[in-house]
Amino acid sequence: MTDFLRQSPFDLDDKALDWVKKTHASLSLDEKVAQLFVLNSHGEDPEELGQLGRLQPGGITRRFGPDAKAECHRLIAMQEGAKVPMLVSADLEGSRMSMPFGTTVPNPIALAAIDDLDVTRRISRLMAEEALILGVNWSFTPVLDINAAFRSAIVATRGFGADVDTIKRHALAQIEEFQKAGVAATAKHWPGEGYDDRDQHLVTTINPLKESEWEETFGTLYRAAIKAGVKSVMSAHIALPKYVRGIDPDAGIEAYRPASISALLNQKLLREELGFNGLIVSDASEMAGLGSWKQPRAAKAELISSGCDVILFSRDPAGEMALVKQAVENGQISAERLDDAVLRVLGLKASLGLHEGRGLPQPDALSRLGSPTSVALAEESFRRAPTLVKDVNGTLPLNPATHRRVLLISDGIISPMHFENTPFSLPDRLADKGFEITRLEKGSFYNPADFDLVLYLFGEETLLTRGRIFLDWLRLTGNFMTSMTRPWHEVPTVMISFGYPYYLYDAPRAPTYINAWCTPDEMQSAVADLLVGNGEWNRKSPVDPFCGLEDARY
Repeated sequence: MTDFLRQSPFDLDDKALDWVKKTHASLSLDEKVAQLFVLNSHGEDPEELGQLGRLQPGGITRRFGPDAKAECHRLIAMQEGAKVPMLVSADLEGSRMSMPFGTTVPNPIALAAIDDLDVTRRISRLMAEEALILGVNWSFTPVLDINAAFRSAIVATRGFGADVDTIKRHALAQIEEFQKAGVAATAKHWPGEGYDDRDQHLVTTINPLKESEWEETFGTLYRAAIKAGVKSVMSAHIALPKYVRGIDPDAGIEAYRPASISALLNQKLLREELGFNGLIVSDASEMAGLGSWKQPRAAKAELISSGCDVILFSRDPAGEMALVKQAVENGQISAERLDDAVLRVLGLKASLGLHEGRGLPQPDALSRLGSPTSVALAEESFRRAPTLVKDVNGTLPLNPATHRRVLLISDGIISPMHFENTPFSLPDRLADKGFEITRLEKGSFYNPADFDLVLYLFGEETLLTRGRIFLDWLRLTGNFMTSMTRPWHEVPTVMISFGYPYYLYDAPRAPTYINAWCTPDEMQSAVADLLVGNGEWNRKSPVDPFCGLEDARY
């Protein structure tokens, strides 16, 4: 019953396996069900500790506040109230997904642009080490998605680009570094995102590949991750209709069932055909990619019966735990499926040494967060990432003597999770270098002859619930006539994207275009220096910034 836990990726020894067996035997049905839930945790609600103590979930995903010491001690209190040590998860994706303390690091697309595995390894090791100090022992990364559809509003900056070999090299390096440090890695988003230009937070997305095409792309990536010992896979709200119809040509709408509640995709394809022995975690169960298919409460039990071992998030944990328990009692979830899932949860915990006190918060190590060595590594990485896509008129480097009067056109940094735009720091950095910055007021018109340079700044990383990302000229300028004005015939013009790398689709004639990949101040500082000639631009791109348009190259 537990021999599979001796095998990869658990690799449990006798002592760890004995702990799993004894712990499993000690759990009531309610406690077994609770182990299947990872709950969302944020804020400082004093009632949360009591709720976690009553519910005893298998784990939490913590959204950290700005006080590292308070967060560390809160997690200590949470773990002290747990009968079984909890998994504590986070999305270690860098950039705006970095923890609000410690070291801000580049996102995956920036690492792919640098394309130096030593950098990816060192940044991954740094992320893992700082996460462990806070007690994070499980990361929902790396992203194995392929940025095939340039309009994809969810993959572009969260993955390692569009080339399978590049994705594979960097993802495997991250898996190795995370798990060597003691943080479980997760390959996502199964069965593969990036060929649909929509966002599974808003709709069930579709992987349209034929089986042979899927094997050459996502099959290659997931087989490699499994061979490398990745401990978990995130089953997403993504359909794989051609695979399903290869088994049942008359599947109809069932061909579009999300993987998260598809036994064919979780059990047959992932477990049996690819041989994955680790833990399968659902993507967030409140996302509309699942909710548009089935009412989320009703889907909770189906996540487990269809092969997921962990349900990620719940708006009503007590109520939904009761529903899953009821599904076990009425046979919707078999006793064997329940025990298999619980054993995999316990096996993951044991493989991380949680039963021996490893992977828990380290308050004595908080001073190591954001150390000078770590910050220097991150800053050097940021400086190597910005990619000069084109500069057809030779505008760069900028010089205050010839480009002093700068018109800035920007909507700021857009983050759907923060509900308001954040100003760029780059203009202030340029002002410090001797440039005069004028910000275009929305709704106004301007005369290009009044300026020596027009600078467009975009700050849209692909961070959840962005149904579409594009260069919205009218939103950007707030004026009908201004939205149709293109200044580059009269004055040097530079476009810089700190995120979504495909704005040339809407501005193919832009003469100077830079992809800087992510929005942190550290990246803006690097770009400010590069703009005035301090350093060499990166010329590599992990995606096609021209979107397949030949004219965009000129």
